[in-house]
Amino acid sequence: MANQKLQVQRAVSVVPSDTIAIPDVAKKTLSSVTTSASAANKVEDTAGLFTTTNLVSVGDIVYNATEAKITTVLSVDSATVLTVSDNIMTNTDNYSIYRASTEDCVLYVGVSGDLNVLTAGGDLVTYVGVPVGFFPVHIKKVLATSTTATNIIANW
Repeated sequence: MANQKLQVQRAVSVVPSDTIAIPDVAKKTLSSVTTSASAANKVEDTAGLFTTTNLVSVGDIVYNATEAKITTVLSVDSATVLTVSDNIMTNTDNYSIYRASTEDCVLYVGVSGDLNVLTAGGDLVTYVGVPVGFFPVHIKKVLATSTTATNIIANW
């Protein structure tokens, strides 16, 4: 019998959320830096790429890499401004925008604890006392509620 190996090709740090699934990094549309934080629930970037080179859509997922926060796009107001569901941006935060994913992933847990997840099959489960290492269950979402494990990486 052949020995199976986990062969990770893509990975992203997980920001646990009760409402937003883990995005597939292969579906990244844009990475940049916010240029203003003048209004709540806005992502502002003077590069003007939201409606030109990298078409951003309602429902896309915004990762604030600087502060490890996540939100979704509610509207594309212009080439330089997005309205998002949560106020997660400040001036000069690094961010990435991804399409919502239909792909499941396996997790790497960096600091042990409990994992409250939505499995690829649609089951909500809390795994208690997950140790550091790869977690070989196909996952769609890591919920913030009841998750105490940290430094979680999604792998495809």
